[in-house]
Amino acid sequence: MPVSNKLIIITAPSGAGKTSITRYLMKTFPQLAFSVSAATRNPRGNEKNGVDYHFMSTEEFKTKIHNNEFVEWEMVYQGKYYGTLKSELEKIWQENRIPVLDIDVKGAIHVQQQYPGSAISLFIQAPSIDELKKRLESRGTETPESLSARINKASYELSFKEHFNKTITNDHLERACTEAAGIIAEFIAK
Repeated sequence: MPVSNKLIIITAPSGAGKTSITRYLMKTFPQLAFSVSAATRNPRGNEKNGVDYHFMSTEEFKTKIHNNEFVEWEMVYQGKYYGTLKSELEKIWQENRIPVLDIDVKGAIHVQQQYPGSAISLFIQAPSIDELKKRLESRGTETPESLSARINKASYELSFKEHFNKTITNDHLERACTEAAGIIAEFIAK
């Protein structure tokens, strides 16, 4: 299968470690390119527009929805939209590289349905909801209300793990990264 048809989807409940595993894969495989998602939330910390996310207003995002410019989009949290731009995937394929999508569970299901046979999807899970809560608390970025919302959402998202090609339990980050790399190496070689 030519590289131009391939797509890697990595999804997980918040705090399961998908971003760390995605970063590891990006360093390990030079033929991968990170698909920068669009978001209506404000940048956090050192996040840069066009690098971490394509930050945009809600109005701009809704215009792109109306113009069918997204492969997938979701209102992930009340009033906060995230999505994958078709133009982002096309740009990566034109570079003869494989896009890596680090996206939420619902979005991942939508993308997978649109690219049957050419996408692989990894679902990353924490060993338990208690461990997930500890990880989110240790970030120091959550209010009690947002922590509760993320835990409830994570419990719901875990019910969808059977929809994905592979599930990786991130009980030890190095081992989870190695497992993900083995799966991706096999997918690239196909």
